[in-house]
Amino acid sequence: MTILYLLIPLTMVMGAVGLLTFFWTLNNGQYDDPQGDAQRILQSEDRPLLPTARPDEEKL
Repeated sequence: MTILYLLIPLTMVMGAVGLLTFFWTLNNGQYDDPQGDAQRILQSEDRPLLPTARPDEEKL
């Protein structure tokens, strides 16, 4: 029963930290353009990437 004296305040503090973090992300614009992100995924170009030579490799 005495563990509840530790767990209840700890849970309240963790919940408050999570809520404050959520409001901080809202305030900093993390969720401003969800539709733009979804459209960027669908409209990717299908060109293959060109291989790049690493500086430590010799060219043949």
